[in-house]
Amino acid sequence: MSIDSPYPELKKTHTMAHTGRPWRDFKPPPSGPVWSVITAGSVYWMLVAAIDLGIFDNLVPNSFKTSTEIADDLGLSAEYLEHLLDCMVTLDFLDQVNGRYSLTETAERYLCKDGAASMASLVRVSPGPLENWMNLAETIRAGKVKNPIETNIAGIYGPLVTATFPTQHRVATRLGFLLGWQRKSSLHVLDLGAGCAPWSIALMEQAEGSTATINDFPDIIPLAEAMVQKKGLFQRSIFRAGNFHDIEIETGIYDIVFLGHICRTEGESLTQRLIERAANALKPGGQIIVADYYADNEKKLNAFGVHMGMTMLANTVNGGTVTFEQMYGHLAKQNFERVRVLEPIGYNMVFIGSKSS
Repeated sequence: MSIDSPYPELKKTHTMAHTGRPWRDFKPPPSGPVWSVITAGSVYWMLVAAIDLGIFDNLVPNSFKTSTEIADDLGLSAEYLEHLLDCMVTLDFLDQVNGRYSLTETAERYLCKDGAASMASLVRVSPGPLENWMNLAETIRAGKVKNPIETNIAGIYGPLVTATFPTQHRVATRLGFLLGWQRKSSLHVLDLGAGCAPWSIALMEQAEGSTATINDFPDIIPLAEAMVQKKGLFQRSIFRAGNFHDIEIETGIYDIVFLGHICRTEGESLTQRLIERAANALKPGGQIIVADYYADNEKKLNAFGVHMGMTMLANTVNGGTVTFEQMYGHLAKQNFERVRVLEPIGYNMVFIGSKSS
């Protein structure tokens, strides 16, 4: 009997002293994990197609449509569309009853463009350019990315910071509730690599009379200005364009410095330099807030954090995985006190530390 059969006969020569793990002698491991990875890419592109075609936005919450009705609304092939709809059902993004489809709560909240916490725009841009993933083996062989996203700030970072705003604004808002920003006033904050400024906006919405100095690349600052203007907070904001490693930063005047999802793009040495700059900018007792997708210290328990590190390695000049231990070490070197970690929403972990008095 072949050893690849589901239950091959136990080898008569088997002993506990046999080389390797004993159970490998009579039952090989399943191939399911390999198939899961093989199909992962196709599943991602199914979701991209469903969003691009407007399938989720076509379905009104708590209503049902047939594939033909959806196809007629959107000008699609009903036969081909039904395959995609069925795939969305298997992913729990749609429900199907008697051939009629409806949104799940997950899709309503995250995959509709007007969802309460929409990630629809984020789905396509979050992984970075497809060519960087196709060339990952060469990147690892050469030790550098051929076409890092830093070479196209407006074309890649622009859509990315716009797409991430809803999620990061939710993280920052919930963090503010946990830290009691609504009980504070007239804070002065510095937001480095701010993107569309979700962290500054959340704070100014909660802490009365607070002001923010908002920094990002010259191509990104107009996006921050537009979002701050939309939120009615423009008069309380100062915009400072430039690389956060090079811009002038005042010493000892800020109550809070935000580093929101930027450290994983910088690597160890540049992250340490950035945290040192933040420490110098803070008043005694001021807080640093460092949000990111951290990996566990052994890099084997939190797959999301480890995989996010690979996304950085595949797409940026210096980026990679950041562990909890590494970030705590960076903060300890600058003598931050009362360091703690909060998780305002899933996967979004935030370090908070206070500058020693």
